[in-house]
Amino acid sequence: MEKINHTLKRLASHENFQKRFAQMREDTLANPDVRDFLRKHQQDITEEIIEKSLMKLYEYTQQSRYCHKCESLEACTNMMKGYHPELILTRSSIDLRYDRCPRKIMEDEKRKNEKLIKSLHVPKDILNASFEELEHDEERIDAVQKAAAFLLKYEQGKPVKGLYFYGKFGVGKSYLLGAIANKLAKKQISSMVVYVPELLREMKSSIADSTLNEKIDALKKEPILMLDDIGAEAMSSWTRDEVLGPILQFRMLESLPTFFTSNFDFQGLEHHLTYSQRGEEEKMKARRIMERIRSLSEPVMVGGSNRRN
Repeated sequence: MEKINHTLKRLASHENFQKRFAQMREDTLANPDVRDFLRKHQQDITEEIIEKSLMKLYEYTQQSRYCHKCESLEACTNMMKGYHPELILTRSSIDLRYDRCPRKIMEDEKRKNEKLIKSLHVPKDILNASFEELEHDEERIDAVQKAAAFLLKYEQGKPVKGLYFYGKFGVGKSYLLGAIANKLAKKQISSMVVYVPELLREMKSSIADSTLNEKIDALKKEPILMLDDIGAEAMSSWTRDEVLGPILQFRMLESLPTFFTSNFDFQGLEHHLTYSQRGEEEKMKARRIMERIRSLSEPVMVGGSNRRN
């Protein structure tokens, strides 16, 4: 059997191989990112280092460094799915380092939050919601336009109000949240849709396994939080003042966009928040929560017939 070194030498002596190799070398060194890297490090990089590192440079040019070239994380074309290559200079060669791309970071954060907060799980029709199905919906045109305006205005780190969708049961309020969340995901912007009644039940049980503070922190800091069906829960003083209050307070101070859906308008929700499960009337505490909700979101009525019938 022929030794591998002899095989390589024999291949290298072939004219076609030499031509292909020369073309690969030329294309690799002509790559704008490679040229920029070599220019930045020209004091430290010799011709010998370039020749020795040529295959690493070639590997770099064959991969995507920008997420807009991939339709999704699953469709990532890189050797390591969800990781961007970066050229680095070691002592005597050029090497590659792989870092998570924005889509991978967002997906990892989503998986972490899903493990932490069970009430993130929402119906499939909401997870797959899109604005295309709402484009010609005259009954909900105002809500769709307000949602579209938010998507145009939103820029991470800059203050912009979320929306408070209210209306009768089944008119598509939750569907709108899903459509907004999916549009944001395409822009690599993280959001979290949480079903409030289940969330508050979950928070009570989290005291026993010591995950309460971790869950509250995740909800506080999520770039865009969507609280679905607020007002449908049996509100206790504890969930209102120790869970909902701190989350909304933090998000208000940090100007983090927050969305809500509810069967109640602002006035109706304030009345709901005023009375605890025990029948205690706590107007001032309810008013504090409502001040935060008003600060965080703009009310938008969603009209139309029941989509579920």
